[in-house]
Amino acid sequence: MKREFKPFYVKFIFLIAFLFISSIPANAQFPLGNSQNNEADAQEIPEDILGRRTPRGTVTGFINAVAGQNYNRASRYLNFPGNITSEEEKERVVLVLQRLFDQKGSMLPYYLISDDPKGKTDDDFEPKLEKVGSVSPDDELIEIFLKRHDDETGNGIWLFSAETVEAISSVSLQNSAFVDQIIPGFLNKYLWGGVPAGQWIVALLLIGLSYLISFLIISSIIFLLKKLWKRIREEPISGIITAVKLPLKLYVAVWIFVAFSRNLELSIILRQKFSAITIIVGIVAVLILLWRLSDFIGKFSQEKMLLRGNPAGVSIVLFLQRAAKIAIVIFGIIFSLGAIGIDVTTGLAALGIGGIALALGAQKTIENFVGSVTLIADRPIRVGDFCRVGQITGTIEKIGIRSTRIRTLDRTVVTIPNGAFSSDTIENYAHRDRFRFISVLNFRYETSPDQLRYLLTELRKVLYAHPKVYEEPARIRFIGFGAHSLDIEIFAYLEAKDYNGFLEIREDLMLRMMDVVDRSGTDFAFPSQTIYFGKDQGLSKEKTAEAEAVVENLKKEREMPLPQFTREQIDALKNKSSYPPEGSSTSI
Repeated sequence: MKREFKPFYVKFIFLIAFLFISSIPANAQFPLGNSQNNEADAQEIPEDILGRRTPRGTVTGFINAVAGQNYNRASRYLNFPGNITSEEEKERVVLVLQRLFDQKGSMLPYYLISDDPKGKTDDDFEPKLEKVGSVSPDDELIEIFLKRHDDETGNGIWLFSAETVEAISSVSLQNSAFVDQIIPGFLNKYLWGGVPAGQWIVALLLIGLSYLISFLIISSIIFLLKKLWKRIREEPISGIITAVKLPLKLYVAVWIFVAFSRNLELSIILRQKFSAITIIVGIVAVLILLWRLSDFIGKFSQEKMLLRGNPAGVSIVLFLQRAAKIAIVIFGIIFSLGAIGIDVTTGLAALGIGGIALALGAQKTIENFVGSVTLIADRPIRVGDFCRVGQITGTIEKIGIRSTRIRTLDRTVVTIPNGAFSSDTIENYAHRDRFRFISVLNFRYETSPDQLRYLLTELRKVLYAHPKVYEEPARIRFIGFGAHSLDIEIFAYLEAKDYNGFLEIREDLMLRMMDVVDRSGTDFAFPSQTIYFGKDQGLSKEKTAEAEAVVENLKKEREMPLPQFTREQIDALKNKSSYPPEGSSTSI
């Protein structure tokens, strides 16, 4: 499948159009809605006609007044010291402040200026002070502060502080901005939104130039990395580079645009109009990065799940990927609306209430989904595993998003919701590394002590000699006197691929043990009475004598392997038995 690439000029035109339309002056804000608390506050605090109740309202009103060249109105946003009383002097100070902002001054974007009547309470300044920018006349840094005052109604309004006004009042008007010196004069005669048309053109050209420079910088860095680091061409690094390339270009372009617009001394009016745009572009860059990373992580995870033969995991990954993208879009819209001054607190509250209602209504569905995620992440079972879940035993046939299906030993299908499945006790037989073999052999009470010793010795030889029996902790012990028998316990772990293989090995061991019992001259006991009438052959005296002779000989040679075999005896017996046994159709 070929990948289509849009020409560079198409991206550029769309970016220009987006920023141009978004920067059209607007004098009103449209909140999504007001809570009852906000309505109560509005009734208690009368509205200021100039919008100076909050720091953001003061800065916005000042910029709008300067943009409309209403310097008398703009002066009402400043708190003048006592030595400045005339209207002409006040308007001159306003012009000086505007010119200082134009000439490489900086002002915080509207989005970062507090919209709370109390201002920011978590900064390093006094509660009634709010820093909104800085200017540098003659390389001397002057920080611009707003200060909260009480108006004639006794309610707070924010004004540019008297200390700030006094610091800039002594500055004389300097030459025109650098950008005005390079623009043809006729372009400066026409104003749009209080800004010469020439500066609008320069700003739009700067957008394209900033993106072009960013494109060249990022592309060059990636090109050099590919030359110097070969692994960057391989997954997953290649996918990560592809994901971050575009958002990184946008983010760097924003910083380049901000730096150029400030150094070219574009009007503070124009820069403030573009401040929300730069923040939105930065937010969009982060959103694109998250979107692309979700695509990359989703694709990478799906490939891993398919390689592991886990199609249910692919469904989970797709669901999480879509949920992540929905969350990215929602939070992107919320942050973007906040960046252009729209109140989103009511929307966030409604979203939170809706989320709680949805969570309560879909509690079981969410529980089952979380259970399926747990099963995929923890992986206690896989499709095809034989396991027991609670009281149900069978083979796992399918692990879905909502439920898991088990084929029972009766060949019925049981469907268990994943929420209940993940919280229940799961015993997985497929993960066994060895099988336990345990049995108790019951011998007749006529069995002599030496016969028991013979049995213990020969039965241990059977275990140690078998290639499918783990040496540790294989044991055979005389464990006690039963109601009708002498009991010998056999315990060992067997090496087998599956349960059927275990049954085969266990069968072979038990047949070999029956041979040992037959050679010992004794027999297995049964829960019954033995009544002797007349002549009875009883036990074989010859075999009993032979077994006792073997034990007696072991005693004389001091080789009796009781209570346990020595290491040399075990090594001598190791793998002496053939398995499968001779005569078996599967023996070699």
